[in-house]
Amino acid sequence: MTLTWVQIVRLGLVQMALGAIVVLTTSTLNRLMVVELALPAVLPGLLVALHYGIQITRPQWGYKSDTGGRRTRWIIGGMGMLALGGLGAAYGVVMMESSFTLGLIISILAYAAIGVGVGASGTSLLALLATATADHRRPAAATITWLMMIVGIAVTAGVSGQFLDPYTPLRLMQVVATVTGLAFVITALAVWGIERTVVARAEPEAAPFLEGMKEVWAERKARLFTIFVFLSMTAYFMQELILEPYSGLVFEFTPGQSTSLSGAQNGGVFLGMVVVGLAGTALRFGSLKAWVIAGCIGSAGALVLITSLGQIGPEAPLVPAVVLMGFFNGMFAVAAIGSMMALAGEGRDAREGTRMGLWGAAQAIAAGFGGLAGAAMVDSMRGFLPDPTAFGAVFLFEAVLYLASAYMAVRVMDRHPAIGPARAAVPGE
Repeated sequence: MTLTWVQIVRLGLVQMALGAIVVLTTSTLNRLMVVELALPAVLPGLLVALHYGIQITRPQWGYKSDTGGRRTRWIIGGMGMLALGGLGAAYGVVMMESSFTLGLIISILAYAAIGVGVGASGTSLLALLATATADHRRPAAATITWLMMIVGIAVTAGVSGQFLDPYTPLRLMQVVATVTGLAFVITALAVWGIERTVVARAEPEAAPFLEGMKEVWAERKARLFTIFVFLSMTAYFMQELILEPYSGLVFEFTPGQSTSLSGAQNGGVFLGMVVVGLAGTALRFGSLKAWVIAGCIGSAGALVLITSLGQIGPEAPLVPAVVLMGFFNGMFAVAAIGSMMALAGEGRDAREGTRMGLWGAAQAIAAGFGGLAGAAMVDSMRGFLPDPTAFGAVFLFEAVLYLASAYMAVRVMDRHPAIGPARAAVPGE
């Protein structure tokens, strides 16, 4: 048996809960440390980088969910760790007001717990989706789960922001406790019983973790797809820290206009994801490979356009170009997730979680590296180049990474991904 649409939406609720907790730590607590506590912006930046760095353990969490026989406990347990980490991170901010050292220690432990929780819960969830989603539903399943995560981020940011005013430490703890508690309860209810309704995979031999990783790394497709994930995600995140400064320095956008630009970009991402989900599942139009390649090439073209507009100046139409970039970003991202779900089932049997963990680790490393690399490149080039040229050089480098990613997609992805011979041999499927 494979997942029904209702079950796919239920698993999407887990992604929504995950996004709801993470956004509090990457946005709300970030702002409180910088504005209310007047701390250097590098401090929350390093804490967020810690949470990304911890996610290099994703392959091990995936391996544990492969060999443990049940992914549900890792999803729920990971969400519990994430909820405790989110609550601890808020308490760390509160403690910094009276004792910075104690608050910092609590925050470091909390952000480490957040990284562990995201790794354990998110990797196991994707592995469950990969093993139990029918081929023709994968584009829509990827779209549903990621759009629900975006909804969780948007709703939590908006609603929690309303309840935080006027800010007090007690109010912060109440809001974060409510969000983390609800996220854990929703996860437990959403995932409960689903795994039992799909045909269980044969539990693999309990080989050591490193041996399991070597088996996966020896697979050509898994190895090449890891490189694809790192290249494409580095490109995806490289503009994250420089697009809004670019709009202000080169196009004379106000802070409010720059914030709206980010919203317009996310609107484009949303639209791109919906198009792939509808076209790939409802209309059966185009393969995941074609959508990934089109998204990468389109993103590269949009970045070239954004670079060209910088040479024109403030009167150039930056917003439509950014929406276009967001559209192709969304197209590529959701098709890549669908491809990841398909490729996770290929190769040696019952290693879906390990493969998902490997690719999740590559994504996490690329997310941290891409943002910092983009900002560092701009800072270094602004010393001897005009702003439009300095920013444009980084955008063009990002475009080259997208083209390299498209090339990797051509090499690694099948036009019509199969489930894989080992999976097809399981009795009763």
